Amino acid sequence: MKLLLDTCTFLWFTTDDPELSHTAKLMFQDEHNVVYLSSVSAWEIMVKNGLGKLPLPDKADSFIQQQCKNHFIETLPLETKAVFHLRLLPNHHRDPFDRMLICQAIEHDLTILTNDEMIVKYPVSTIW
Repeated sequence: MKLLLDTCTFLWFTTDDPELSHTAKLMFQDEHNVVYLSSVSAWEIMVKNGLGKLPLPDKADSFIQQQCKNHFIETLPLETKAVFHLRLLPNHHRDPFDRMLICQAIEHDLTILTNDEMIVKYPVSTIW
């Protein structure tokens, strides 16, 4: 299975936060699954960390790169083809970062690991 981490899921997994569901943890750790972190999530983390809203144990870019390396997380760039899915999405969710993750999941046939109730409303596979 190909999994796309929601930003909070990435952060919860890498910091061993109890908010991470048992199912999500098992899916993430299953070596048969390919796990992706979107460049959109990296952007979101960089922005929130830069604004002081997301403290991290290291510089944000170093933290992201090291966690991806430590946990064998592939990076997923945002491609224009994925962005074009925006015109088809209903306006359930106003968060532009989450809307881009949804577009990437649609374009690349990915399942999003998320507990975001708004993302579940979209025509995309989710697991929590």
